[in-house]
Amino acid sequence: MDGNASSILNQNSFIMIAYLKGKLAHKDPTHVIIEVSGVGYLVHISLQTFSEIKDQENILLHTHLQVREDAHILFGFSSSSEKKLFQQLISVNGVGPSTAIVMLSYMNNAELKSAIIQEDVVALQSIKGIGNKTAQRVIIELKDKLKKESWEEGPTVSAGPHNTLRREALSALLTLGLPKVTAEKSVDAILKKSGNTITLEDLVKQALKNA
Repeated sequence: MDGNASSILNQNSFIMIAYLKGKLAHKDPTHVIIEVSGVGYLVHISLQTFSEIKDQENILLHTHLQVREDAHILFGFSSSSEKKLFQQLISVNGVGPSTAIVMLSYMNNAELKSAIIQEDVVALQSIKGIGNKTAQRVIIELKDKLKKESWEEGPTVSAGPHNTLRREALSALLTLGLPKVTAEKSVDAILKKSGNTITLEDLVKQALKNA
């Protein structure tokens, strides 16, 4: 390979896809296919993004491209803030893109940031695939960075009793196989009526009945 070819190859290796804008050709809770100029791009998404895009005919997703020896994999996000948090998560040793997507599916941005900033290991461990060591590592590596961002952007949603109850109920319902969008609507409706007087067990039971 001559010098010019090598230079071109090195330049191309830094090419990234910042976003995709096109027709929503297919949508599943874990991935979508976006048609752009006749080409269908398969993009992996979180449940957070899935609930945001709903039934839009044309969408824009902020994307992150994972380059592996055997594949180039696209991950998409409905907001630039979710993409940024995803990239912060995968910067942590031991947290890959698939794990980060799961984390963003169990909690929204505010809840996940709050859990990390407040060193809520229990909340992070409630996420499938996150053990104690990984939870601790995420907190150690991202807590100060997220605190600084929180201070610059304004107050972060606190994980009070209501948020904790909601998060635990959603975690249980997702584990039981309930779609996140359905679970959120059911839990929020019940909490609106009962407030914090309901127990976690009753909240989960009622949510399953109403789903």
